[in-house]
Amino acid sequence: MEMVQPLRDRTKIEEIKQLLSVNKRDFLMFVLGINCGLRISDILRMEIGDVIDRSGRPKKYYELREKKTNKYKRFIFAENVQAAILSYLNGYIGNYDRPLFLSRKSGANGHSKPLTRQQAYNILNDAARNVGVDDNIGTHSLRKTFGYFAYKAGTDIVLLQQIFNHTSPSVTLRYIGILQDDMDKVIINLNL
Repeated sequence: MEMVQPLRDRTKIEEIKQLLSVNKRDFLMFVLGINCGLRISDILRMEIGDVIDRSGRPKKYYELREKKTNKYKRFIFAENVQAAILSYLNGYIGNYDRPLFLSRKSGANGHSKPLTRQQAYNILNDAARNVGVDDNIGTHSLRKTFGYFAYKAGTDIVLLQQIFNHTSPSVTLRYIGILQDDMDKVIINLNL
């Protein structure tokens, strides 16, 4: 498996959001992924009741037991994520145990099923290619983009390490795509 990269260009992120905005499901998946840092496996198993309350209002946060680590996590939904949730589910009346990100394909029993990881990959990769992103992009790029921009905004690497459940800050730096060029810029820009 090839290593995927975070999206590092805010303009490209906005272009992807614009492209995906025609499909509210895909838009929410993207916005949620880049703003919460959840793994795609945890995003795709979310249900309607995980993001809206019984009166149809977006919840403030999502509580889960991570699929990969089995650790409890609580992720707050930023205002833009809540807005995307409201746009996607405005006026929703129905089963709150239904998958949040439904596939257009139905299962063998005729019931709806959640998007697969492969379908999510195709959606994200196609959108990235359509706006001219040349890096290797995959479902993990959402989580890495969250970490990359959080780090660039000044979030302590140790805090990101905890969010990602990594063993060391160096693992987190490599994971979020902080490259040698970025480290060189620190030295060049310091210029004491």
